[in-house]
Amino acid sequence: MARHPHSERLTENEVLEHLATHRQPLSLRQIAEALDLSHAGRRDLNKIMEHLTHAGAIEEISAGHYRLRPEKSLGAEGGALGDAAHPRAGASRPKRMATPAARTATRMFSDPNGVVGRMVMHREGYGFLVPDRPIPGIEGDLYVARDSTGDAMHGDRVMARVERRKAGGRAEAAVVRILERVHATVVGIFQYGSAGNLVRPFDERLRQEIIIPPGEELTPELRARLRPEDLSSTAARRRLRMKELAGAVVNVELTRFPRGGVLAAGRVTQILGRIGEMGVDVEIIIRKHHLSHDFPPEVQAEAARVAQSVSAGEREGRGDFRELPIVTIDGETAKDFDDAVYVTRLPSGRWQLQVHIADVAHYVGPGSAIDHEARLRGTSVYFPDRAVPMLPIEFSNQICSLNPRVDRLVMSALLELDARGTTVRAEFMPGVIRSVERMTYTNVFRVLEGDAEANTRYAALAPHFRNMRDLAMLLNSRRVRRGAIDFDLPEPVLEFDAAGRMTGILRSERNIAHRIIEEFMLAANESVAEYLEGRGVGLLFRVHEKPDPKKVLEFEELAQAFGHSLGVEDLSVRRLPVRHGRVHPVPSRGSGGRRGGFGRERPMMVTLPGAAEFAISPQHYQNLTRKIAGRPEERILSYLMLRSLKQARYGADPATAGHFALATRDYTHFTSPIRRYPDLIVHRVLKWVLGHHDGRGSPAPSQGEGGHGRAGPYSAAELEEIAVETSETERRADAAERELTDWKTAQYMEQHLGEEYAALVIGAQKWGAYVELFDVFVEGLIPIGAIEEFAGERCFLRERDRMIVTQGGSAVVRLGDRVRVRADRIDPLFRRVEFALTGRG
Repeated sequence: MARHPHSERLTENEVLEHLATHRQPLSLRQIAEALDLSHAGRRDLNKIMEHLTHAGAIEEISAGHYRLRPEKSLGAEGGALGDAAHPRAGASRPKRMATPAARTATRMFSDPNGVVGRMVMHREGYGFLVPDRPIPGIEGDLYVARDSTGDAMHGDRVMARVERRKAGGRAEAAVVRILERVHATVVGIFQYGSAGNLVRPFDERLRQEIIIPPGEELTPELRARLRPEDLSSTAARRRLRMKELAGAVVNVELTRFPRGGVLAAGRVTQILGRIGEMGVDVEIIIRKHHLSHDFPPEVQAEAARVAQSVSAGEREGRGDFRELPIVTIDGETAKDFDDAVYVTRLPSGRWQLQVHIADVAHYVGPGSAIDHEARLRGTSVYFPDRAVPMLPIEFSNQICSLNPRVDRLVMSALLELDARGTTVRAEFMPGVIRSVERMTYTNVFRVLEGDAEANTRYAALAPHFRNMRDLAMLLNSRRVRRGAIDFDLPEPVLEFDAAGRMTGILRSERNIAHRIIEEFMLAANESVAEYLEGRGVGLLFRVHEKPDPKKVLEFEELAQAFGHSLGVEDLSVRRLPVRHGRVHPVPSRGSGGRRGGFGRERPMMVTLPGAAEFAISPQHYQNLTRKIAGRPEERILSYLMLRSLKQARYGADPATAGHFALATRDYTHFTSPIRRYPDLIVHRVLKWVLGHHDGRGSPAPSQGEGGHGRAGPYSAAELEEIAVETSETERRADAAERELTDWKTAQYMEQHLGEEYAALVIGAQKWGAYVELFDVFVEGLIPIGAIEEFAGERCFLRERDRMIVTQGGSAVVRLGDRVRVRADRIDPLFRRVEFALTGRG
């Protein structure tokens, strides 16, 4: 029966849905009959096909026969995905959606106002372009207005054009072309609808809903339960309603990206459960951040073939440390142990520190399936109640893990240190160890604190732990002397009962045992970096650059509000008016938001440092942390100092190497190859150097060149690419861990709404004040409306000292205040606790 002429008109999405279910081109007649169109509907169809063809969403193969447009250059056109582009069904794997054509386009983009970078979208529709490289005359990210984002999705790599430059180095851009698509899959809530099935993405920065064509919502399990007539036609598939799907959390594989205003389309590959069910939150976070959580068959096959014991042949040619009382020291819940240590006093009065790291490179060869998967993952991801490892369990928890009382292959760093903790000699070699004990931070701490039971239990090891403590203190003193920064800020630790329910949120605590391992790993990392750098090979550095001057200036202004200063010379202030910018007075209560109220309209000002460059060193930060130690403002200023620093990354260019916070020129990551891919790369480079030694303290020439014209197993281009990739995977893992912690914290606090707590004000913005509870380690927001309700009048943020004040200038909330708050609600969008202000003190 044809549609009634006055029923709902035919839409573009209905046509695209139908084409998505057919591999072969369809004629207009076939489409019209399948969609049961009336005469008027057929006229609509002609117009829709013309528009979709012009938009590039479909193509005409022969006269009057159409199909979805295949991706000519996957990710570069933003249209339908080609058959070869589909990831494995049911998987949630980060795919690099770029092609050689897209990379060539990047090189050919010679527009002087052109820029290539990554899009960071806002839930309101606008976004920011994070450029791949700094742009002369432009500071920070470029603003992209809502109508200039094109078909870009959050995270996509795009070409854009600078459209407008503003005072203060800011700029606006418009997206020109999509180069790489990062979302092969999307996780969201499935919804049946009269106009078609949709999935609403969980990530609020993915603004577009995903169309699910009729029948494409069915996983193989659901499809197997249906009768043939249920799937016999488009109309039959449209009538399907399954209780397992309505309102369920699903993972969707995209079959078409958004293009020309047409929504993306996809098919459901997994039903994860429903919000609130145990473990569903973890499954959502894993897929939202595209974390690889299952190993492909070829990786599993390689892992199954690895021997789980060390053979006599593998021990040959290695340093044998099996007779020494070497131990691992980790947290109570650790499953993989990639570092073991031993300390002894030498007859000369010096110290010998042995750091033995799991020899993952012996088992994971370059170019293997496991190596490819490890590079794709970049790092292990640790959630409160599970981990997503970089390597299969046969490696991470078994043969590569330095388990007690079994032989394990290692790369050994043997450091000789003088009485001041300075390394005077360093030797590196492949080794074999047999750890005598799997120690925990708690038990080592108990020994060092004199606990009788612990000292009896570990009587043979107690003297070694005391040696470790003494050497760690020497190493720490040496780092302090050169200016290294140590904020020692706590992190939330979520507690669960046997059933997996959260029971509390505590502050993490570091004791001397944590310090021991931290100092030993820092010493080993630095020594390996110095050794490899001294031999002129290409390697991956851990880079931490000097802080941005504007960030330092912002912190300095806040520190001065507490009576402190970093003491940086030439850190003067320039306040410049913004052209065409005005600051309007705060509306008086009852004005209905109209202009007017307290104060006068004034020019908008921007604060800039007095000099583009000034001499800032880690000692400036270190001196201030020493001054504020134990003071009420210590927590606030330490947090703000950390915010003023740049994020560490991986790099391959020796010219940009250096670690500001550690106050060292050469630093790398060597000590965690089980869970970090850069460490595995450094192990391979170190092995190459040890195998290519010419006997004169430098490596022999190689067939190729490593980083930046240097010898080594990797070229400069390879190292640069790995550095960028692993920096991105690290940020992705951090974001996933942080988001799940916030989500679980909100779930926990939802059970305690209405309860009052003592809190510390740790931040202030125009939308409210952030507080940290004392009794439970939870952060949340006091919205500006709640502050105004407490004060009984209009309030606003005073920028210069980040204080929330009344119209008359009276302080209501300031950084460092102790306040009383009531848990009021859980913000569903940000999964954040919101509080009401109930009192002071």
